Amino acid sequence: MLKTISLISLMVMALALTGLAIRGALFSSHPVAIVLEVIAAVLMILARVTFDARSFHAAANPTTGGLVTTGPYHFIRHPIYTAICLFAWSGILTHWTLIDAMLCSLLLLGAVTRILCEEIMLVKIYPAYQDYAKTTKRMLPFIY
Repeated sequence: MLKTISLISLMVMALALTGLAIRGALFSSHPVAIVLEVIAAVLMILARVTFDARSFHAAANPTTGGLVTTGPYHFIRHPIYTAICLFAWSGILTHWTLIDAMLCSLLLLGAVTRILCEEIMLVKIYPAYQDYAKTTKRMLPFIY
């Protein structure tokens, strides 16, 4: 059931990003938005490099090879989802409309749902994940 929910959440995220791209709201020429989008891109790259050669799964399947707690994972548990959300929210800073805000909210909802599914599965495979979760936030250091 968790895998199905995570797949639906991924589709919601993809549709939200597609909607933002079609509406021209995913990228911004505002300097603050550009800086935030670059930070998001760097965070995504660092997270993928830290995660090493593990493959991406459409369903939120935890991978084998041990719990990753280094690099950006030292500060937040889900830097890839964080990067995607930061990039999208940065893009709508100068394209603020109710529809764009709703699309970004759907993106965030999809990401948080995937995170929750993934964490339930991670605890089953990596019992140490519970201790790791006590010392790191999900998406925003010191906040959430």
